[in-house]
Amino acid sequence: MNRETASGGPARALPALTARALDAGGALAGSLPGFVPRPAQQRLGVAIAEAMADRAALVAEAGTGTGKTFAYLVPALLSGQRVIVSTGTKALQDQLYHRDLPLVRQALGLGLRTALLKGRANYLCLHRLALAQGSPVFSDRDQIALFERIVAWSRRTRRGDLAEVEGLPEDSPVRGLVTSTAENCLGSDCPFWQDCHVVRARAEAQAADLVVVNHHLLLADLAIKEEGFGEILPGASAFVLDEAHQLPDLASQFFGESLSARMLVDLGRDVIGACAKLAGSLAALSPPVRALELAIKQLRADCEGLPQRGAQTLLLAHHPEMPARLRGLAEAMAVLAGALLPVKEAAPEFAAALARLELFQQRLRHWGEGAPGLFEGGADSPGALAGEDDGDETPAPVAGETQGEVRWFELTQRGFALSVTPLDVAGPLRRYREQSRAAWIFTSATLAVGGDLRHIAWKLGLDAPRLLLEESPFDWPRQALAYLPKGLPEPAARDYTARVVEAVRPVLEASKGRAFLLFTSHRALREAATLLEGGPWPLFVQGTAPRAALLEQFRASGNGVLLGAASFWEGVDVAGEALSVVVIDKLPFAAPDDPVLEARLEAVRRRGGNPFLAEQVPAAAIALKQGVGRLIRRHDDRGVLVLCDPRLLGKPYGRVFLASLPPLTRTRELAEVLAFLAPGTAPAHDETRRHAV
Repeated sequence: MNRETASGGPARALPALTARALDAGGALAGSLPGFVPRPAQQRLGVAIAEAMADRAALVAEAGTGTGKTFAYLVPALLSGQRVIVSTGTKALQDQLYHRDLPLVRQALGLGLRTALLKGRANYLCLHRLALAQGSPVFSDRDQIALFERIVAWSRRTRRGDLAEVEGLPEDSPVRGLVTSTAENCLGSDCPFWQDCHVVRARAEAQAADLVVVNHHLLLADLAIKEEGFGEILPGASAFVLDEAHQLPDLASQFFGESLSARMLVDLGRDVIGACAKLAGSLAALSPPVRALELAIKQLRADCEGLPQRGAQTLLLAHHPEMPARLRGLAEAMAVLAGALLPVKEAAPEFAAALARLELFQQRLRHWGEGAPGLFEGGADSPGALAGEDDGDETPAPVAGETQGEVRWFELTQRGFALSVTPLDVAGPLRRYREQSRAAWIFTSATLAVGGDLRHIAWKLGLDAPRLLLEESPFDWPRQALAYLPKGLPEPAARDYTARVVEAVRPVLEASKGRAFLLFTSHRALREAATLLEGGPWPLFVQGTAPRAALLEQFRASGNGVLLGAASFWEGVDVAGEALSVVVIDKLPFAAPDDPVLEARLEAVRRRGGNPFLAEQVPAAAIALKQGVGRLIRRHDDRGVLVLCDPRLLGKPYGRVFLASLPPLTRTRELAEVLAFLAPGTAPAHDETRRHAV
């Protein structure tokens, strides 16, 4: 597609066309009931259109209520160029594609082709479904019923998107049995290749003018972490990344690599399943699979007493047998690879399993590079692959091309993961962006720290991007009141959560519930839930039900109190009177003992910087803005924000957090909060009081 707009004019006309479409007499106002032109939305849309026309990079914060979705969809559809729009979550991706995009496309009167593309783990794999039907592995009655529902649905679905299966949890073990991964996909050797839902979805994306993806898929493609059925990136002229504040942390995952116990267990299960294709193979392959499973269990048993996450050095020093256990795992992998080699030509499943195993051996070797001598030489070395060198089939890890890496472990109830994560993702992001020669638009309601966008631009590898900061059009001083309770102890105090609940209780009584209580730790959440039990409001606690179910129950209750941790700080939209109070217990600093964060802080320290101010404060300020953003979602919303952490006023860096928030009226007086929440009252616009506290 050339650089002509959908209306036939040159690309330079795109800003004017965008402004006109978003104006009072424009296409959206004329077609969408309730559409209200907003100056901030128009400015954002024009800035995005200019970046698209110039193939430039733009970082734009658009406060809640700006209408950024329409602001980027309008120029994207009018541009006449191929555009990829990426969202932060699959839920937002579905909302954008099924609700917002059709409205804007219809209003503009454009018949452009659009496509929704997700990662392969979201699509039914017909081959793995057939394998699972042949060897049922479920004993749980609910899982059996869920699997049978998927089988029935598989006969009528056209897209194969598992989001169509009602009541299928994201963490259900059934998903792993009916979906493929980049490692276990058979590609063109698959007997179901012609009907593959992933192949069809990616073919539709290749032919579309606008493709809606999510950050996980986009980054997987960028990092060459997912083998694809055709590239989607080179043909795009513009990329729009919504919820772009999530990108640096997500990019760390995708530019790194991981080897987990679950990956190895799944591999062993697939090897045993493939034995049905070759008589006599079970006797040869079953012993090495069992030996691999035993090595996994022994390694996990020696991890008892370790924290959930930690640096590689902590793992190796924890138990005297740990190096031997890791070498034992490597040896079990090598033995299984040797057993697979003679049968790899007998069935594509065996060849795919061997390729996966060799990839996992490379990952273990890469992880071991941080401990010289751990895997040196011998058959037990993960580098001693039982097969010929396949040359360039497996690309070198992208993480190794960055300036530094951190090697660490993570424990689950029965398993573990060994990961290598780059300390800096700016370099890889910059390289891929430059290679694309496209426009890149990064937008979110929470990108700036203290009104400054340079921090996020640096994290994204942008040297001199265009910057735009559009504040929320909401009347924050009148719609919301920020309450900073007096007399609370430092967050490290043993009775801190109890004191927070004590300070918040009269606010909840005045609001008659209708509140979110957001915590920075699950321990504090559980303690607060115990303290609030038996109150006059329905209590909804994260972990007692799936997130979507909790939110639905909260909305339906009308006066509920919901207690949530990290996943409730963003991406949650409860408008109207159902949510009138948001409580935040502490400033959301990342856990200081996180191995990746520790390594990044040390890297800043070595450069002569202040790691606390350079890394921890900006990240926490953006996270705090996300939590605050739950309170006011519409122009007629009203609510109270309770910020309990005394460091906001007692520490110099507290000013950075307060300067990052919307211009709420602030108070330390409970009486003012109670007056604000009293029926029929509205706050006075008192800038003097706001700045006085």
